[in-house]
Amino acid sequence: MSLDCDMGQTPYWKTTPLEEMTSEQWETLCDGCGKCCLVKLIDDVTDDLHYTDVACSLLDCQSCRCKDYPNRKAKVPDCVILTPKLLEDLIWMPSTCAYRLVKEGRDLPFWHHLICGDREMVHEAGISVRGRAVSETLVPDEKLPDHIVEWAE
Repeated sequence: MSLDCDMGQTPYWKTTPLEEMTSEQWETLCDGCGKCCLVKLIDDVTDDLHYTDVACSLLDCQSCRCKDYPNRKAKVPDCVILTPKLLEDLIWMPSTCAYRLVKEGRDLPFWHHLICGDREMVHEAGISVRGRAVSETLVPDEKLPDHIVEWAE
């Protein structure tokens, strides 16, 4: 089965519930922006969520891909392995996330590779963390509040 959007066919993400997607369909839905790998802070008083420009140590900030995707949970114990069931509770998923958009019944944006056919478009459109994130290995925890950003939400 082709995962690309063939002319005249309804794309799989519009016909297949997230819970019923194959592993290949699920993985292909990811737009590769890297925002889910950014460190997020929750205000103790207001419960407000804040994104930082600080990325997980496994995120390659240039390619916006995990350096060891198959072993990420073993290397980063607090890594969240996204599943359709978990998606319900993940309020921190960015508003541009394809999983979130599909879950909410919304269309994928023009820059998504399943729409435009180009995996670089997410970067060219300025959606990804490329050129805007730094590894958590370079930022001490006490400095994280200094790295809060608005662009990642």
